[in-house]
Amino acid sequence: MPALTSAFRTPENPAAVATSPAWLALKHAATALHPLQAADGSLPDPAHHEVARTHVQTIVAALDALAPLFPHDAAYLAASVRDFRRWADEGFGVPDFLDSLVAFHPQEHRVDGIQHLVVFPMYTQNGSTERHVEALLVEVIWPETIARLEADYTNRLFVSLRLVDFTPGYDSNSAVLFPETVAMREIPTFTWGAIFQDREAARYRRVTRAAAEITKLDLPTEAARMLEDQALTERTFVMWDLIHDRTHMRGDLPFDPFMIKQRMPYFLYSLEELRCDLTAFRECVALQARYGARDDLDAVERDILAHAELVQYAVIFDRIFRFAVTGSRVRNYDGLGGQLLFAWLHQRDVLHWTDSALTFDWNEVPAAVVALGDAIDELYWRSIDRPKTAHWLAAYDLVRSVLTPNPASRWARGLPDDILAGPPRGYTDAVLDDEFPLSMFYEALEKKMRPVIASTSGIRASDG
Repeated sequence: MPALTSAFRTPENPAAVATSPAWLALKHAATALHPLQAADGSLPDPAHHEVARTHVQTIVAALDALAPLFPHDAAYLAASVRDFRRWADEGFGVPDFLDSLVAFHPQEHRVDGIQHLVVFPMYTQNGSTERHVEALLVEVIWPETIARLEADYTNRLFVSLRLVDFTPGYDSNSAVLFPETVAMREIPTFTWGAIFQDREAARYRRVTRAAAEITKLDLPTEAARMLEDQALTERTFVMWDLIHDRTHMRGDLPFDPFMIKQRMPYFLYSLEELRCDLTAFRECVALQARYGARDDLDAVERDILAHAELVQYAVIFDRIFRFAVTGSRVRNYDGLGGQLLFAWLHQRDVLHWTDSALTFDWNEVPAAVVALGDAIDELYWRSIDRPKTAHWLAAYDLVRSVLTPNPASRWARGLPDDILAGPPRGYTDAVLDDEFPLSMFYEALEKKMRPVIASTSGIRASDG
């Protein structure tokens, strides 16, 4: 083993890690384990253990060789080595990487440009549902603008990242790194959650550019800037997600509606995600008014003012163009949220689809978007005093007041007494996979956008 370790020559410049022999060997070894692993991450066939042990030795040697480039992650990388060795020594059962997970603290190093080496057996949201050993090189996005803003919108768990290189699990739609996806023996208190804003920004730029062309939308000047500037869009998404992420834990909530894992109708997840996006929108409207009224702004405050406007465009266009037509029609809660926002704006006469062209009354849009956020907030406030299933019914009524349900919907016709008097599971079982089908507008748009949406899987910043 020492000979293998010494064969790796790590670069003096951390930015060159992605091309170093150590990283390339680690990436290859992790990927080689994938076809050997079962869905739970174990290696059930003893015939594979010898070759798997060689791959793990390569991973361990690479971690040891690369560790000096990541002194801020020293405890985590040392724990990762121990977890990999124990996994192999104990016969490659269901992996347990709790020790290395609790030693990883990216939220403590929110410094623009700092890198992390991340290796865990995990599944990837919007990617594989099976646990594979995935390896990532990532870089923190944390400009001074966000550091200043975080003083007002405190979110100590939020980490904003840029993908540098990755194993195949992230050659997908996944744009998050969440600790709960890691294989571990018990669930600790989670202290961070990361979003890859470079991927979010790159696919936003590609999708919005295509959708604007298809719908003949004349983009506002500032919105058009984002389509030409990846770095600008990344910072916009960091600001959006900083506020969105903290909102899940704030407000008049019907007892933590999203963060507790529970089985419930998918349209409730739609409303929760949309609530957080619309809160970010509302806060950016307020920031724009606050800073726009001053003539003594410093450079960072001017940047906050500029990005407050951009976040508003990003929320609208990402929601109505990408979210609404991405993914399957099986309980697609993000898709439903995009449909809801589009229809709400259309029915309030601030969005127009006329003569096969899309237009907005931009002066009227902020008030209409905030009004939808207010309607969801009112639903939540009232639901604090309602039974769970009564809240579900009220939430359905809110969505149904804007979107037309599937003609076969049992919910739309009125649930029978045996379901209404029964346990919550009956309510959830009665929801159709596509309870609120795409409108004719979206059916046509989805067909035209399908190749563009598919092309964003695994997108990198340089691809946007």
